[in-house]
Amino acid sequence: MYRGYKIKEPFFEYGPKCYMYGDTLLEIAKGLDRLSEKYDVDIILDVPDTEIKNIADHTKNIHVYSQHMDSLPVGRGMGRTLPEALKAAGAVGVMLNHAEHKLTLPEIAEAIKRADEVGLATMVCADSVEEVEAVARLSPNILVAEPTELIGTGRPAGREYVDSVIRCIREINPEIKPFPSAGISKGEDCYNIVKAGSPASGCSSAIAKAENPLRLAEEMIASVRRAWDEIHQGA
Repeated sequence: MYRGYKIKEPFFEYGPKCYMYGDTLLEIAKGLDRLSEKYDVDIILDVPDTEIKNIADHTKNIHVYSQHMDSLPVGRGMGRTLPEALKAAGAVGVMLNHAEHKLTLPEIAEAIKRADEVGLATMVCADSVEEVEAVARLSPNILVAEPTELIGTGRPAGREYVDSVIRCIREINPEIKPFPSAGISKGEDCYNIVKAGSPASGCSSAIAKAENPLRLAEEMIASVRRAWDEIHQGA
Protein backbone atom coordinates (compact mmCIF):
# COMPACT_ATOMS: atom_id res chain seq x y z
CA MET A 1 0.00 0.00 0.00
CA TYR A 2 1.42 3.36 -1.06
CA ARG A 3 0.82 5.40 2.09
CA GLY A 4 1.51 8.72 0.42
CA TYR A 5 -1.70 8.45 -1.58
CA LYS A 6 -4.90 10.17 -0.50
CA ILE A 7 -8.34 9.87 -2.02
CA LYS A 8 -11.41 11.35 -0.42
CA GLU A 9 -14.59 9.40 0.17
CA PRO A 10 -16.93 9.03 -1.58
CA PHE A 11 -15.19 8.47 -4.90
CA PHE A 12 -16.12 7.30 -8.37
CA GLU A 13 -14.17 5.37 -11.01
CA TYR A 14 -14.61 5.33 -14.75
CA GLY A 15 -12.69 2.78 -16.79
CA PRO A 16 -13.10 3.41 -20.53
CA LYS A 17 -11.11 0.26 -21.38
CA CYS A 18 -10.26 0.69 -25.09
CA TYR A 19 -13.62 2.13 -26.13
CA MET A 20 -12.22 5.68 -26.08
CA TYR A 21 -8.94 7.39 -26.94
CA GLY A 22 -7.52 10.66 -28.23
CA ASP A 23 -9.69 13.77 -28.37
CA THR A 24 -12.86 11.86 -27.45
CA LEU A 25 -11.36 10.57 -24.21
CA LEU A 26 -9.78 13.93 -23.43
CA GLU A 27 -13.15 15.67 -23.64
CA ILE A 28 -14.68 13.06 -21.33
CA ALA A 29 -11.78 13.57 -18.92
CA LYS A 30 -12.33 17.33 -18.91
CA GLY A 31 -16.03 16.78 -18.27
CA LEU A 32 -15.29 14.43 -15.38
CA ASP A 33 -12.88 17.00 -14.00
CA ARG A 34 -15.73 19.53 -13.85
CA LEU A 35 -18.11 16.98 -12.31
CA SER A 36 -15.58 16.15 -9.62
CA GLU A 37 -15.59 19.78 -8.55
CA LYS A 38 -19.35 20.22 -8.92
CA TYR A 39 -20.26 17.26 -6.69
CA ASP A 40 -17.15 17.24 -4.48
CA VAL A 41 -16.51 13.61 -5.43
CA ASP A 42 -13.00 12.37 -6.21
CA ILE A 43 -12.91 10.59 -9.57
CA ILE A 44 -10.48 7.93 -10.78
CA LEU A 45 -10.08 7.69 -14.54
CA ASP A 46 -8.05 4.65 -15.61
CA VAL A 47 -6.88 5.12 -19.18
CA PRO A 48 -4.68 3.51 -21.84
CA ASP A 49 -1.04 4.42 -21.29
CA THR A 50 -0.92 6.48 -24.50
CA GLU A 51 -3.49 8.88 -23.01
CA ILE A 52 -1.99 9.41 -19.53
CA LYS A 53 0.18 12.48 -20.15
CA ASN A 54 -2.36 14.37 -22.27
CA ILE A 55 -5.13 13.84 -19.72
CA ALA A 56 -2.92 14.57 -16.70
CA ASP A 57 -1.74 17.79 -18.35
CA HIS A 58 -5.28 19.02 -19.05
CA THR A 59 -7.12 18.16 -15.82
CA LYS A 60 -6.70 19.24 -12.22
CA ASN A 61 -9.14 17.23 -10.09
CA ILE A 62 -9.29 13.66 -11.37
CA HIS A 63 -6.94 10.84 -10.37
CA VAL A 64 -5.33 9.50 -13.55
CA TYR A 65 -4.58 5.75 -13.40
CA SER A 66 -2.99 3.36 -15.85
CA GLN A 67 -5.00 0.27 -16.77
CA HIS A 68 -2.06 -2.08 -16.10
CA MET A 69 1.57 -2.16 -14.97
CA ASP A 70 4.36 -4.69 -15.11
CA SER A 71 6.74 -5.17 -12.20
CA LEU A 72 9.99 -5.11 -14.16
CA PRO A 73 12.88 -2.79 -13.16
CA VAL A 74 14.43 -0.15 -15.43
CA GLY A 75 16.35 -1.97 -18.17
CA ARG A 76 15.41 -4.81 -20.49
CA GLY A 77 11.73 -5.53 -21.12
CA MET A 78 10.62 -4.72 -24.65
CA GLY A 79 6.88 -4.15 -24.90
CA ARG A 80 6.29 -4.05 -21.15
CA THR A 81 4.87 -1.24 -18.98
CA LEU A 82 7.47 0.30 -16.67
CA PRO A 83 6.26 1.71 -13.30
CA GLU A 84 8.65 4.65 -13.42
CA ALA A 85 7.43 5.58 -16.90
CA LEU A 86 3.81 5.67 -15.76
CA LYS A 87 4.72 7.93 -12.86
CA ALA A 88 6.72 10.23 -15.14
CA ALA A 89 3.80 10.48 -17.58
CA GLY A 90 1.51 11.79 -14.82
CA ALA A 91 -0.27 8.72 -13.47
CA VAL A 92 -0.99 8.67 -9.74
CA GLY A 93 -2.09 5.05 -9.64
CA VAL A 94 -2.56 1.81 -11.52
CA MET A 95 -5.27 -0.80 -11.92
CA LEU A 96 -4.17 -4.42 -11.63
CA ASN A 97 -5.75 -7.83 -12.27
CA HIS A 98 -8.83 -6.71 -14.16
CA ALA A 99 -10.85 -9.64 -15.52
CA GLU A 100 -9.64 -8.70 -19.02
CA HIS A 101 -5.97 -8.72 -17.93
CA LYS A 102 -5.61 -11.32 -15.19
CA LEU A 103 -2.45 -11.79 -13.12
CA THR A 104 -1.32 -14.52 -10.77
CA LEU A 105 -1.21 -13.78 -7.05
CA PRO A 106 2.64 -13.59 -7.04
CA GLU A 107 2.49 -11.18 -10.01
CA ILE A 108 0.01 -8.99 -8.14
CA ALA A 109 2.22 -8.99 -5.05
CA GLU A 110 5.29 -7.98 -7.05
CA ALA A 111 3.39 -5.27 -8.94
CA ILE A 112 2.07 -3.77 -5.69
CA LYS A 113 5.61 -3.77 -4.29
CA ARG A 114 6.98 -1.95 -7.35
CA ALA A 115 4.09 0.54 -7.33
CA ASP A 116 4.79 1.30 -3.68
CA GLU A 117 8.46 1.87 -4.52
CA VAL A 118 7.77 4.46 -7.22
CA GLY A 119 4.81 6.13 -5.50
CA LEU A 120 1.81 4.81 -7.41
CA ALA A 121 -1.47 3.84 -5.74
CA THR A 122 -2.80 0.37 -6.52
CA MET A 123 -6.40 -0.49 -7.34
CA VAL A 124 -6.59 -4.27 -7.59
CA CYS A 125 -9.54 -6.28 -8.91
CA ALA A 126 -10.74 -9.59 -7.49
CA ASP A 127 -13.61 -11.92 -8.28
CA SER A 128 -14.77 -14.38 -5.63
CA VAL A 129 -14.78 -13.71 -1.88
CA GLU A 130 -11.81 -16.10 -1.68
CA GLU A 131 -9.81 -14.06 -4.21
CA VAL A 132 -10.83 -10.85 -2.43
CA GLU A 133 -9.40 -12.26 0.80
CA ALA A 134 -6.14 -13.28 -0.88
CA VAL A 135 -5.68 -9.89 -2.55
CA ALA A 136 -6.56 -7.99 0.63
CA ARG A 137 -3.59 -9.67 2.34
CA LEU A 138 -1.33 -7.98 -0.23
CA SER A 139 -2.48 -4.51 0.93
CA PRO A 140 -3.46 -2.57 -2.18
CA ASN A 141 -4.85 0.94 -1.69
CA ILE A 142 -8.23 0.04 -3.25
CA LEU A 143 -9.75 -3.40 -3.78
CA VAL A 144 -12.35 -3.68 -6.54
CA ALA A 145 -14.53 -6.71 -5.85
CA GLU A 146 -16.46 -7.65 -8.97
CA PRO A 147 -17.88 -11.02 -10.02
CA THR A 148 -16.43 -11.61 -13.49
CA GLU A 149 -19.69 -13.00 -14.85
CA LEU A 150 -21.46 -9.67 -14.17
CA ILE A 151 -18.95 -7.38 -15.90
CA GLY A 152 -20.63 -5.54 -18.76
CA THR A 153 -24.01 -7.20 -18.18
CA GLY A 154 -25.87 -4.34 -16.53
CA ARG A 155 -26.67 -6.65 -13.59
CA PRO A 156 -25.03 -5.40 -10.37
CA ALA A 157 -23.75 -7.68 -7.64
CA GLY A 158 -26.24 -8.75 -4.98
CA ARG A 159 -26.35 -7.43 -1.43
CA GLU A 160 -25.01 -10.68 0.05
CA TYR A 161 -21.86 -10.48 -2.09
CA VAL A 162 -21.40 -6.77 -1.33
CA ASP A 163 -21.75 -7.31 2.42
CA SER A 164 -19.38 -10.29 2.35
CA VAL A 165 -16.54 -8.59 0.48
CA ILE A 166 -16.75 -5.35 2.47
CA ARG A 167 -16.65 -7.29 5.74
CA CYS A 168 -13.79 -9.48 4.51
CA ILE A 169 -11.63 -6.53 3.42
CA ARG A 170 -12.22 -4.50 6.56
CA GLU A 171 -11.43 -7.45 8.82
CA ILE A 172 -8.09 -8.06 7.08
CA ASN A 173 -6.97 -4.44 6.62
CA PRO A 174 -9.28 -1.51 7.43
CA GLU A 175 -6.94 0.86 5.56
CA ILE A 176 -7.90 -0.71 2.22
CA LYS A 177 -10.81 1.01 0.52
CA PRO A 178 -13.39 -1.65 -0.44
CA PHE A 179 -15.05 -1.10 -3.79
CA PRO A 180 -17.73 -3.67 -4.77
CA SER A 181 -18.59 -3.25 -8.44
CA ALA A 182 -19.51 -4.93 -11.78
CA GLY A 183 -22.71 -4.57 -13.79
CA ILE A 184 -23.27 -0.90 -12.90
CA SER A 185 -25.45 0.71 -15.57
CA LYS A 186 -27.38 3.58 -13.97
CA GLY A 187 -27.39 6.02 -11.09
CA GLU A 188 -29.65 3.80 -9.01
CA ASP A 189 -27.00 1.06 -9.04
CA CYS A 190 -24.39 3.49 -7.73
CA TYR A 191 -26.76 4.73 -5.06
CA ASN A 192 -27.51 1.19 -3.86
CA ILE A 193 -23.83 0.19 -3.69
CA VAL A 194 -22.93 3.20 -1.56
CA LYS A 195 -25.99 2.75 0.66
CA ALA A 196 -24.83 -0.85 1.18
CA GLY A 197 -21.61 0.44 2.73
CA SER A 198 -19.19 1.00 -0.14
CA PRO A 199 -17.21 4.28 -0.16
CA ALA A 200 -17.31 4.27 -3.97
CA SER A 201 -18.96 3.18 -7.15
CA GLY A 202 -17.84 3.06 -10.76
CA CYS A 203 -18.61 2.06 -14.31
CA SER A 204 -16.98 1.10 -17.58
CA SER A 205 -19.03 -0.23 -20.49
CA ALA A 206 -22.32 1.54 -19.75
CA ILE A 207 -20.73 5.00 -19.83
CA ALA A 208 -18.48 4.17 -22.79
CA LYS A 209 -21.43 2.95 -24.87
CA ALA A 210 -23.92 5.62 -23.79
CA GLU A 211 -25.31 8.06 -26.33
CA ASN A 212 -24.26 10.83 -23.96
CA PRO A 213 -21.47 9.45 -21.74
CA LEU A 214 -21.09 12.54 -19.57
CA ARG A 215 -24.81 12.74 -18.87
CA LEU A 216 -24.80 9.16 -17.58
CA ALA A 217 -21.59 9.78 -15.65
CA GLU A 218 -23.17 12.80 -13.96
CA GLU A 219 -26.26 10.76 -13.04
CA MET A 220 -24.01 8.20 -11.40
CA ILE A 221 -21.73 10.68 -9.62
CA ALA A 222 -24.72 12.63 -8.30
CA SER A 223 -26.18 9.36 -6.99
CA VAL A 224 -22.93 8.52 -5.18
CA ARG A 225 -22.97 11.96 -3.56
CA ARG A 226 -26.63 11.68 -2.56
CA ALA A 227 -26.26 8.22 -1.01
CA TRP A 228 -23.15 9.23 0.90
CA ASP A 229 -24.76 12.38 2.26
CA GLU A 230 -27.86 10.48 3.36
CA ILE A 231 -25.71 8.01 5.30
CA HIS A 232 -23.52 10.64 6.91
CA GLN A 233 -26.05 13.38 7.64
CA GLY A 234 -25.46 14.62 11.15
CA ALA A 235 -22.46 12.31 11.66
